[in-house]
Amino acid sequence: MTNTHSNVTGSGVYTILGAGGSIAKELTTVLLEQGKHVRLVSRQAKPVRGVTDIIAADITDPLETRRAVSGSAVVFLCVGLVYDHKVWQEKWPKIIQNVIEACSEGGIPFIFFDNVYMYGLVNGAMTEDTPYNPRSKKGEIRAMIADKIMQNVKQGNLTASIARSADFYGPSADSTSVLNIMVINKLANGQAANWMGNDQVTHSYTFTPDAGKGLYLLASDASSFNQVWHLPTTNPAPNGKEYVEMIAAALHVKPRYSKLNGFMIRLAGLFNKTIGELHEMMYQTTHPYIFDSSKFEKHFNFKPTSYEEGISLTVKSIADKK
Repeated sequence: MTNTHSNVTGSGVYTILGAGGSIAKELTTVLLEQGKHVRLVSRQAKPVRGVTDIIAADITDPLETRRAVSGSAVVFLCVGLVYDHKVWQEKWPKIIQNVIEACSEGGIPFIFFDNVYMYGLVNGAMTEDTPYNPRSKKGEIRAMIADKIMQNVKQGNLTASIARSADFYGPSADSTSVLNIMVINKLANGQAANWMGNDQVTHSYTFTPDAGKGLYLLASDASSFNQVWHLPTTNPAPNGKEYVEMIAAALHVKPRYSKLNGFMIRLAGLFNKTIGELHEMMYQTTHPYIFDSSKFEKHFNFKPTSYEEGISLTVKSIADKK
């Protein structure tokens, strides 16, 4: 039976599966600001200020998944697995099956936080209507997940939405964002930055606080369910050279950087598995990567944070941590 969403906009438990990631942290902040009852679910339950409902669960297990979502008004799936396609192939089918079944049984609407890997190489802007044409193993897995969710929606078994973000950056993404790790953090630490691929092509980045706000707005609007959404992201985006210059200016340092090509990534991948896994995604950095979120912006009358402001806030958060 499809849920009617009547409990989405009111009170109830807002459950985040995969509570330790960058986007989950931003979403938690927004939910707490809105006075919501937040339940955080992760493999290892860690205390979070302001949250009393924290559960340790392995959501590759059906019973643990059911227990984790029980009594929820809405479930957000924000899990980030190790960046390894073999781990994804093993765990994602179990996770998505378990979450769909648990939410279907409980009549609980759910929102899946997704990326753009399933689109593959797109000539022009990526929109919610862009066909799936993955050109990576990880993209094939993402396409499978999205198809499974929307098939269940069409069959009337499930109330769900897919919320996609571009590559992201922001104050909470120190260890998960390529822009944070390879440019912002390096320049902040007095090192030369690295830019992957072509520094002359535009590349969209979603500001993590905007993604957190976007997920909350989707959960709060009954009419937004059972569709795909692109989370708010500023267009047009800078190119690599412009990002480095903008970040260096915010940090008051020189915009020093080197470019990493596919061969260098492949070579580094021999020594670091995570870097090796980036190689199949190089097409995202050698061609324009344009993420269009105008559907969301119009529906919610939402203006995404500009790159200048987002970078300024991210730089300030680094200074605050020191």
